[in-house]
Formats: sequence, C-alpha cells, structure tokens
Amino acid sequence: MCTAISFKTHDHYFGRNLDLEYSYNETVTVTPRNFPFSFRRAGEIKSHYAMIGMAYVSEGYPLYYDCTNEKGLSMAGLNFPTYADYKPEAEGKDNIAPFEFIPWILCRCADLGEAKKLLERINIAKIDFSAQLPASPLHWIVADKTGSLTVESVKEGLKIYENPVGVLTNNPPFDFHMLNLANYLNCTREEAVSRFADGHELTPYSRGMGGIGIPGDLSSASRFVKAAFTKLNSVCGDTESESISQFMHILGSVAQQKGCCRVGHKFEYTIYSSCCNTDTGVYYYTTYENSQITGVDMHRVDLDGARPVSYPLITGQQINMQN
Repeated sequence: MCTAISFKTHDHYFGRNLDLEYSYNETVTVTPRNFPFSFRRAGEIKSHYAMIGMAYVSEGYPLYYDCTNEKGLSMAGLNFPTYADYKPEAEGKDNIAPFEFIPWILCRCADLGEAKKLLERINIAKIDFSAQLPASPLHWIVADKTGSLTVESVKEGLKIYENPVGVLTNNPPFDFHMLNLANYLNCTREEAVSRFADGHELTPYSRGMGGIGIPGDLSSASRFVKAAFTKLNSVCGDTESESISQFMHILGSVAQQKGCCRVGHKFEYTIYSSCCNTDTGVYYYTTYENSQITGVDMHRVDLDGARPVSYPLITGQQINMQN
C-alpha cells in the first residue's frame, strides 16, 4: 500500500511512500523531451515535456510510480485492488492503458487545468504492458501548486474528484476517505478541553491529548486520516531544507516498518519515500535502509535528449561519523 501527498510552502512539493513487500529495483528516471512515447492505442508522441520520477524501466520504457514534469504537474499511481475496473476500448475516447496514464498526462499538460480537459476524453482501457507485467489495479493523484485531483476507474465508470486535502492512500474509493474524515472532526492540535459532562471537569494529564482518536495503524483508511491531519496542521518555514525535512516527516508519520504487516511469507514496508520540488525539478528520496536524503536534479540531464537517464537508488545506510 502507499501514501501520496501534495504540499506547498514557498515552493510546491509532491511525493509518496511506496509500501510493498518486494521491490522491482526501481530507479530515479529522467525522461527527456525527445524520447518517443508510443501509446498502444493513441499513437506516438515524439516531443513532449521532460519529466522526472521513480520508475521501473522495462524494455527501455519508464513505468512511472510517481512523476513530475518540467512544468510542475505531478502524478502518482497507488494500489487500488478490488475497486480498480479498467474498461474495454471505447469509440471517440483516448484509450490509454493504466501504465501509460502518467506519461499521457505529463507529456501534454502543463498544469491541472490542462489535465482536467484531457481527462474529459480519457478511457483507461484494460491493456497489459506485457504477459509478464499485467495491468496493476491503481488509482491516481494529479497535482500542481494550485490543487489536486483523484482519478479512479471503477465499475461505475471514470470518477474524477477534487482533492482538497492533497492526500491519497488506497482502498476504499476516495469519496469514502473524505466522508471518513468527519469521524475525526473533534480532533485538534490545540490543548485538550474538558467536554465530558457539565459539572464534571477533567484535567488533561499530557500534551497532545487534543489529537486522541487520530489512528496510528497501517490500514489505508487510517493512513489517510493521519497523513491529512499531519499535513493540514503542518507548520513549516519556506527554505528548501525546512520544506524537504517537513515533507519527509509527514510521510514518516505513516511509514511502514518491516514486521508489522504480514503479506503471505513476507512483510510490507516503506521501500522508499520521495519528495520532488516541482518548481525546481529536484527529486529527493530516502529508502528503508538509507535515511539520508538523496537528490537528483532533472536540469543536470540533457533534457533535449532522446533516451531516459536512470539513477539506481542508494539503499545502504549513509552514516556521518562526527568524531
């Protein structure tokens, strides 16, 4: 499972936790403007916006998990099993495979307004990348500095939601998560006030008791609430260092540790956490065993090139000995 957030200080930041029980040896990948994206049912785009993100590159094709283009528009696909329902190809629509959805939008759209217009024509079609890589059940968050959308292809059709909290996790569908937030409307970052009963004054015994009720388990519904509460109450300065640090702390509030969520004979854990400054095109990340933040600057790559450039993740712990 996963958690993605959109966050704004002086600049805009976008990123996610990837929580799985295995890794595909994903890499930070820059796709330059002249890499030809060949879409299975929608032709080829030979020239487009450059982009950077985390991807599994198969047969030279970047399969992006999360990505930001050079204009600052960002997307991430998150696991959405049992609810994702991809459709047969439809006449008069842009029939786009799930694995093509991120590049289809980020190749062509500079901002959320342009993405909304392109989404009016889209049909997320049931098309696999290959026999070895069938379509993953996903839903998506699309964001820029002005706001966020959630996109879900479900049994009833394509659902596009305004996402006012800038957070996405996994099942159930997005409208459930937004309704579920109301269960926590009494939670606050302020000091707790006794409301137990008239004439029966109770005294808080600890700081932070205003937030009692905010969940701490690893379910997607609980992570949505915890991430939304943490992000929306976040206090952060405008410097790059403060912004990146705060972003990673927000993701850290819903990170998964090995051993706490069994999946068969393995355990789900936070493989990486990412944070892209969408204004500067610098992509930052940490991995499960490397808590030092590593950065990749898309503008230090030839963005007029024709081949993706990938940077393997630094996964070993980096320790700065002070004495």
